[in-house]
Amino acid sequence: MSSKTKIIIMKKRELIYTAIFAALAAVFLILLFLMFRPHSQDALSASAQPVYVPGVYTTPVTLNSNVMDLEVCVDADHINGIRLVNLSESAAAMFPLMQPALDNLAAQICETQSTKNVYYEASSQYTSQMLLDVIENTLRKARR
Repeated sequence: MSSKTKIIIMKKRELIYTAIFAALAAVFLILLFLMFRPHSQDALSASAQPVYVPGVYTTPVTLNSNVMDLEVCVDADHINGIRLVNLSESAAAMFPLMQPALDNLAAQICETQSTKNVYYEASSQYTSQMLLDVIENTLRKARR
């Protein structure tokens, strides 16, 4: 009976290093797969679609027989400016909160590119709500 038994002696440190390198290799392969996998064309084309038709859009606003226009300038992806056009001096005197409320709303909307979560002062609450509705209607015209 002659059996040739082989005994392999490995140090614990070598086993730990081998396990760590195997785990790092697995993580590396997973990252390579995630980075270089083909992306779906639907996700890319949806993000590439422009949000607005570029141009200047107006909506008339009537307050006590005073007619003024709210003008929104947009490009393909951004709201560039919001202003009141044809605001007469008498309308500005009758509605003194109109221009400051619009300036506040326009600054927030142009910064965030959204009419959601817009804040306004309690003193101009109703004016701001009316202007925000008109701005949303005007932006609806500009959307594709």
